[in-house]
Amino acid sequence: MNVDRPAPGEELNDTSVVTEPRQAASVIVLRGGAQALELLLVKRTEKARFMGGVWVFPGGAVDAHEGEGDAAHRLAAARELEEEAGIAVGDPAALVKFSRWITPAEISIRFDTHFFLAPLPDEQEPRVDGDEIVEARWYTPQAALDAHTREEIALVFPTIKHLEQLAPFESADALLGFAAGRDVVPVTPRVVMSGEIARVVLPGEPGYEGAA
Repeated sequence: MNVDRPAPGEELNDTSVVTEPRQAASVIVLRGGAQALELLLVKRTEKARFMGGVWVFPGGAVDAHEGEGDAAHRLAAARELEEEAGIAVGDPAALVKFSRWITPAEISIRFDTHFFLAPLPDEQEPRVDGDEIVEARWYTPQAALDAHTREEIALVFPTIKHLEQLAPFESADALLGFAAGRDVVPVTPRVVMSGEIARVVLPGEPGYEGAA
């Protein structure tokens, strides 16, 4: 799936000044056990100034009181998941680190986001607050991508790329087994301009190394 422009709320810098990315964390909640793989997406309110109406994994910025480093990202991930989806994971240390994405330097609002996996705790179901988050749905990764293609839901570039990476796994247990103990390498996409068209590229893709 190709993404040829920054998503809503991801406007390009209009100066040469690079914004320092804000630390953030996100949780990909899984269900299905050994039988299937579904994940939770939540819809941000249309009223939001940033990413309004977009479907995302629950998450947000690390608060200053949560400290720094891996422990702070885990605390933030657990807090945001409970605030946005009403799901309490218990011990943040049990979250499984999956990936780390840093917003391209060409984008004005930037995040250094650590993504974690977590199975849905027993006897819990998502509950949205109706304010910041207005809807929650379970999707298989491919079903979410297909819904985006049909323009039924709006997704941003990192979410699309995560869904593409998750789609080959047959079950939540298989995904968690793959991710356990995995070395996580930061991914920093870049924005390549072709005339007035902005194209987002990943490391190793054509045009990445030559991006200005």
